[in-house]
Amino acid sequence: MSYQNMAAALTPQDIQEIKVALQTVQKKLPFLITLSTQERRKLVKMGDKSLAFVNNSVTAAQSNREILPATFDVEELVRDYQLATALTELLISMQQITEQVDDTLMAVGSEAMTGSLTVYDYVKTASKKTPGLKTVAEQLGERFKAIGRAKSAKTSVS
Repeated sequence: MSYQNMAAALTPQDIQEIKVALQTVQKKLPFLITLSTQERRKLVKMGDKSLAFVNNSVTAAQSNREILPATFDVEELVRDYQLATALTELLISMQQITEQVDDTLMAVGSEAMTGSLTVYDYVKTASKKTPGLKTVAEQLGERFKAIGRAKSAKTSVS
């Protein structure tokens, strides 16, 4: 779907149902772990190119058990490979959804910011003549104070 203008909404019930569905996904994957940065660095990585290597090594191990040490668990290797391929498939699907949610959030956030900037401009202009809007204009202007300080700091350094 190409982007034009967001005209969508999520009801509280929709949000709750999505959260329940996500909880179901988590319950179906009770073995998921969280690795520390240090743990991630230490692990041997398996990327797309390595998937064929692992597949071929599984086939070789199954066909030539006699050359492997008795302590090598071929069935564990097969289970690891099967889980890796299943998780890869799920990850691709989840990444597609995540990318769409991220893009949609960016688009609708942009629309909300653009509309808010328009409101802010009108409030600033009207606050000069309309009683009670000065406080609102100042409140809305708080969002830009840090930006103004950063610009003046850059200008004074140059």
